[in-house]
Amino acid sequence: MTNSAKIGFFSRHPRGLYVLFFTEMWERFSFYGMRALLVLYMTQYLLFDPEKARAVFGYDGLESVLIQIFGPMNVQQMSSQIYGLYTGFVYLTPVFGGFIADRFLGQNRSVYLGGILMTIGHFLMATESLFLVALVFLIFGNGFFKPNISTQVGNLYPEGDSRRDSAFTLFYMGINLGAFFSPIVCGTLGQTVGWHYGFAAAGVGMILGLLVYHFGRRYVPQDSKAERQAKPKEASNTKMTADEWKRVGVICLLCFLNIVFWGIYEQEGNTLQLWADERTNWNFFGVNIPSTIYQSFNPGFIFIFAPILTIFWAWQFKRKKEPTSTMKMGIGCILCGLGFVIMIMAARALGDEGRGSVMWLTATTWMFTMGELYLSPIGLSFVSKVAPRRIASMMMGVWFLSSFFGNYASGLFGMLYSVMAKESFFAILAAAGVATGLIFVLLNKSIVRAVGKDA
Repeated sequence: MTNSAKIGFFSRHPRGLYVLFFTEMWERFSFYGMRALLVLYMTQYLLFDPEKARAVFGYDGLESVLIQIFGPMNVQQMSSQIYGLYTGFVYLTPVFGGFIADRFLGQNRSVYLGGILMTIGHFLMATESLFLVALVFLIFGNGFFKPNISTQVGNLYPEGDSRRDSAFTLFYMGINLGAFFSPIVCGTLGQTVGWHYGFAAAGVGMILGLLVYHFGRRYVPQDSKAERQAKPKEASNTKMTADEWKRVGVICLLCFLNIVFWGIYEQEGNTLQLWADERTNWNFFGVNIPSTIYQSFNPGFIFIFAPILTIFWAWQFKRKKEPTSTMKMGIGCILCGLGFVIMIMAARALGDEGRGSVMWLTATTWMFTMGELYLSPIGLSFVSKVAPRRIASMMMGVWFLSSFFGNYASGLFGMLYSVMAKESFFAILAAAGVATGLIFVLLNKSIVRAVGKDA
């Protein structure tokens, strides 16, 4: 059972949290600004024109490999594959980034290195022939940045500190503040001025994030690597205890279930962005609004509902009814799955042609948002509490590893979008979310027994 109710949502947090909040806000501005444009850029411009696609360094080889595995693919399917590979590998590299930070570089240097690599990647997007090279820079940069800044949030608080869950929820609001404004800025520039202007704006956001981190570095926690070096050498070489291995096993189990959540949730940036562009009416009072504005719905809802949900959990805590972290994650999966029920109704109402109200996507995204708030920040907090300290960054990377498989699964799911009835497509995603959520719920008591109060 978490203890977030003991303190106010914004009260008594160290200054370092706000440094990390704004650093992550600008990094997510850059990531989600680029992501808002990615599928549309490929389907409507880069891969839509075979000559442009052939001019991309490495594209022929990638296409050849994917065709050997999946057979011939149309532009939407190929774009979905690249989207899934990119968003997937963004969450694979944190395993190695966390390991390198724990063993060699430390969290601080790793965050700097990751930010620099991502800045280079965003500006390389301005050169069409280097599209895939740019994605590689972004992937490796995120690998160094993501697990280490999240670990630093956890390191701000001593063991058992009741502020930790609310700190991660507040940190998560920073993520989504950046994600809210980035589609408005980067998406609008990309769709109305030029694709590369949108990508360049994402690069500027990453530079601002690095500047915030640099000038606030004295408030950020000391590297866990430095802490280990200060301890006697024999202490750092002690073997993992049975309890520590048990905790690692619990994290790995929840990571496995987490794959399905991200596989269905990430349709927001993939097939649901196509639905927003092709099947949604964005004309308001005679003004056509860019469809990438849709990408601001989810972070906007998060920023509104994160404090409300935290107050609700505090209310539950006072009555000794607050769910455990595992139960919260299960509820999150179920809510996300139920969100696709709304899309099933939208597909039935609109049929195969025509554009519908933006309210279909609005209602769906609200369900996704509530599901995400129950799962994602709670998962980060859970790992920071349960993981053995000596491998904290690496285990945070393992948590993100589940997002690698989940995001790639989103690309595989997305390939079905253009070849099957939309109603059936959304039904598959709804069933997957609800079923996985129920598994979380069934495992709850066993996990509480395994890790005790940290569950």
